[in-house]
Amino acid sequence: MIGIDIFSGCGGMTVGAKLAGIQVKYAVELDYYCAKTYSINHGEVKMLNTDIRKFKTKELLLPKKEPIVLFGGPPCQGFSKSNQKTRNKQNENNWLFEQFVRVTKEIKPDWIVFENVGGFSELIEGYFFERTLKCFEKMGYSTTAFLLNAADYGVPQNRKRVFIICSFEKIKISEPNKNKNKISVGEALFDLPEIENGAMHHELSYNKQPISKYSKKMRMNLKKSSNHFVTKNSKDIIKRYKYVPQGGNWKNIPIKLMSNYKDVSRCHSGIYHRLDEKKPSVVIGNYRKNMLIHPKADRGLSVREAARLQSFSDNYIFQGNLTDQQQQVGNAVPPFLAKYIFQKIIQHS
Repeated sequence: MIGIDIFSGCGGMTVGAKLAGIQVKYAVELDYYCAKTYSINHGEVKMLNTDIRKFKTKELLLPKKEPIVLFGGPPCQGFSKSNQKTRNKQNENNWLFEQFVRVTKEIKPDWIVFENVGGFSELIEGYFFERTLKCFEKMGYSTTAFLLNAADYGVPQNRKRVFIICSFEKIKISEPNKNKNKISVGEALFDLPEIENGAMHHELSYNKQPISKYSKKMRMNLKKSSNHFVTKNSKDIIKRYKYVPQGGNWKNIPIKLMSNYKDVSRCHSGIYHRLDEKKPSVVIGNYRKNMLIHPKADRGLSVREAARLQSFSDNYIFQGNLTDQQQQVGNAVPPFLAKYIFQKIIQHS
């Protein structure tokens, strides 16, 4: 099966597709550093670093015999529950799903995997969700939709995503079977090298043995791993971190240390959250802005640690400055979650 990844980001869905046995041929991504990260890790895929609105499908050389799966997730910030200001019809990015529909009309793939945040199915009473389903159905596709939690599919993170799977042969697929055992933050992170607040280590050797099947899988028999970069927090922020226990948040910090906030009571529950080593992580989204705290160290998460919690293996290298890398990891679809979807498609093809 041949894959085409649009709105590819740094390549989370492509990793999942490849793990399932799909040969990804093309990818489309506007952001320069996302595209650069993608190309370094998927050199065999032709990356088109362009605006999807300027993307010409006639430039693609597609096989006539092999089935094609078109997949991707339009920008999700406008659909996110944490972004109340732009969860409306006026947000231009909320309409980029129409470009997904355009590309579908022109390519006529056998399968479609449309992915987005959980809030996509609820925004404006499901307006965009229902409209997307109708667009695909109007083109002759059957549609199946799932709301899946990454923690149920081998990812050490509670992260809900909507998947719309469409089949031109009108094949209905069932929801992937859930894993019984959840992977904890500790199992995912505690074999990585210990680093400090503000660390900027391009590469570090492992100085501990893998502590779980998951960490062993992530290490890929490597001797070193990269992207050990952490935001350098001020002394005042580090002082706040010390008061937060595992599973706690800003409410555990003395009010006198939160004087820079006009109204502390309006802080989001995810601010200053220290990860619990015995549970899957909370959502790794904008983890720098939310100041997610390492379960044991008084610092934020490194790019590599966040990538582990997203199920990117340690051989996956991220490009750009620290903010670029943090955003790429935070916005990505967890590869292991995507893999389960593509495996289901392969089984029914």
